[in-house]
Amino acid sequence: MAADRPEPTPPSATAGGQGRPGQTNGTAADVPPASSPPELVMLDATELSRAIHAKRVSCREVMEAHLDHIGRVNLSANAIVSLRPREVLMAEARERDDRLARGEAAGWMHGFPHAVKDLAATAGLRTTFGSPLFEEHVPQADAIVVERMRAAGAIVIGKTNTPEWGMGSQTYNPVFGTTTNAYDPSRTAGGSSGGAAAALALRMVPVADGSDFAGSLRNPPGWNNVVGLRPSRGRVPNGPTPEVFVQQFGTEGPMGRSVADTAMLFAIMAGPDDRIPLSLGEDPGVFARPLEVDVRGRRVGWLGGLAEQLPFEPGVLDLCRNALSAFGVIGCAVEEAKLDFPRERIWNSFVALRSWLNAGALRPLYADPVKRARLKPEAVWEVETGIKLSGEEVFAASLARSELYQAVRNLLERFDCLVLPTAQVFPFDAKIHWPEEINGVPMDSYHRWMEVVALPTLCGLPTMAMPAGLDPRGLPMGLQIIGRWCDDLGVLQLARAYESATDWTRKVLPPPVRAS
Repeated sequence: MAADRPEPTPPSATAGGQGRPGQTNGTAADVPPASSPPELVMLDATELSRAIHAKRVSCREVMEAHLDHIGRVNLSANAIVSLRPREVLMAEARERDDRLARGEAAGWMHGFPHAVKDLAATAGLRTTFGSPLFEEHVPQADAIVVERMRAAGAIVIGKTNTPEWGMGSQTYNPVFGTTTNAYDPSRTAGGSSGGAAAALALRMVPVADGSDFAGSLRNPPGWNNVVGLRPSRGRVPNGPTPEVFVQQFGTEGPMGRSVADTAMLFAIMAGPDDRIPLSLGEDPGVFARPLEVDVRGRRVGWLGGLAEQLPFEPGVLDLCRNALSAFGVIGCAVEEAKLDFPRERIWNSFVALRSWLNAGALRPLYADPVKRARLKPEAVWEVETGIKLSGEEVFAASLARSELYQAVRNLLERFDCLVLPTAQVFPFDAKIHWPEEINGVPMDSYHRWMEVVALPTLCGLPTMAMPAGLDPRGLPMGLQIIGRWCDDLGVLQLARAYESATDWTRKVLPPPVRAS
């Protein structure tokens, strides 16, 4: 869901397509299909980086393998959009090889083909926000995280698809159409980092960047059997943005096919920037170090009481409870954690602050009747909900948010982490906008069905999405591992230990990348 904001002066409205859930409009590389994925795309990003830096493989070979693979799988998945011309990308890969030959390695991502989420600005490359109003919008400058990934050697090959304005955990928009799930192309990939998670799971890119306003670095990884990290608020500076002194919900963050890969990308994305005065000042290099530590004795709190207040599709809670056994394998103690805070107060605070923030960002577009007609209904709902709020109501919602943080902080004095599912339903039909009911309970808004992600968003706590396994239909689900304030490293270390006992990402590959 929405994390980044459009630039303050929107470009003129342009004509766009009429994409709906289930419609795809991919831009696959023009190569014949292959019978099985090339070996290079199957490497973890850490292994690939080592191979490139040791000159065991050239950046040209890496780019060619990934573009060929994109040509094989993206037409169906529609995860990567605005794909740049092959000849241009191959020339940039040759330039990376030349630099490496001169001993000028840029960094860990040197030569990596990388697709940036289409909510983050990319200089010289379309950034549409999934909106027909921005269909031809080409930023003049990169977002901060894009600057950092380019500086680390990444070659931007295109963008990853996102819902319009990042709203709704179902990736479809009028510009590019629908992105489908890596494990079942009839199902949604989630959102708003759905294109990023599907591209990552399908081995189209070594790592992926995403953003998370309300689950977008948790729900899509959980539904595509990969790893995502919503960092502590301020760990990864958003922007450049005019909202530097507003305590936003959203944050950008990393995804990978392993915890180690995710941590390495995190080390590149994180760190202070004086353009963003609320960014955290600690050295991000700590995240690039080995994550293996002894986690025996750590206390894991299962928020079952909160979960049982929410409607869940049958099978979700059972699968997640079974996944908790992995913490026992690595020596952790799992106990029920009781949060003494009303569920409805959490949700009401979330809705009020979310709509207030969205109304501020989208009000200029809403104020123009022609542009308003081209906004998705969910965006109009957010603005109209937000503009009705008084200052007193916004303050009350902020106060509830602060009191929730204190309640969770008190709980984390007893536990080292808290755990919840990443979603309340399994990946649903890609042809529908959003679930209107769960297990017979009607949903009163387009995001109510994602209520399980609200707590970490409000508290700004580091939260890892880890695979929890697949249901009998082969549909993935994930666990949120919620850590203490600013303890991103502790969350990564515990997630790495959990991964050593499960290894779902390697164990169960998506059908399109299983060797034939």
